[in-house]
Amino acid sequence: MKKLFPFAALFLVALMGSCTNDLSSNLPLENLSSDNAVSVSSGNADSLSSVNSSPEYLMALADKASKKQNPNPKGGSMQVVNLGIAGEFVILSKSGITNVYKSSVTGDVGTSPITGAAIKLTCAEVAGTIYTVDAAGPLPYSVTNASRLTTAVSNMQTAYTDAAGRSNPNFLNLGAGNIGGKTLKAGLYKFTSNVVIPTNITISGSSTDVWIFQVAGTLNVSSAVRITLAGGAQAKNIFWQTSGAVTLGTTSHFEGTILSQTAINMQTGASIHGRLLAQTEVTLQMNVVTKP
Repeated sequence: MKKLFPFAALFLVALMGSCTNDLSSNLPLENLSSDNAVSVSSGNADSLSSVNSSPEYLMALADKASKKQNPNPKGGSMQVVNLGIAGEFVILSKSGITNVYKSSVTGDVGTSPITGAAIKLTCAEVAGTIYTVDAAGPLPYSVTNASRLTTAVSNMQTAYTDAAGRSNPNFLNLGAGNIGGKTLKAGLYKFTSNVVIPTNITISGSSTDVWIFQVAGTLNVSSAVRITLAGGAQAKNIFWQTSGAVTLGTTSHFEGTILSQTAINMQTGASIHGRLLAQTEVTLQMNVVTKP
């Protein structure tokens, strides 16, 4: 028996080398997806044992298959939009803030490069600091800090570009732009035209999940419509990037940060738990605005 062992060993080495060569020539790494692996195991169980099982190989294979199947498997895998100093403001605009008294704003407010005279909020309406580029801001408590506002506006524009540039959406043109009545799980949503919310919606997910909505047109929320958070979802992790104007209807309630390339209009009695970051103007009419 001992004399047979060397010959048996040589035979097994030759057999395994042959299987490895055949398998590697037919199933290179870039083609060996999870589907291929299942096919190999069911079609030729003997060959499966010869697949390279090193940790590096298996990690590369798993990573490639995951990216191919779903580039954004869930919102928790996305990074939040970095707002920079703009994130320290609850309202930030470039062309002013109009207001119908009395609004209630919790958080810092600012506008630049337009004069502070374009801020129509009073100090009594703001639980925070009102920043202006000059001494023409609301008296007696506005703070002149042009450099801080310049940086904040630059950060706002960078954040807008970041949000607009995210690729591989999980949802494309959901509901043909009408998302009323839906429960929205975490992920990247892309809309190639206008979005309307005519009835209540729910945003549901964990406290670490992220939602980014890319809207190529306008965003309109109907009167009395409410956005509700569920499952631990956080307003600070929700971003609405819009190319067109945003209108929040009378007595509606909104959640998340709005990054608008144009104007944000809050109609009478509307409220938001989030931020209003507009590259033109923000319009208030007896609203409640609360920083997340």
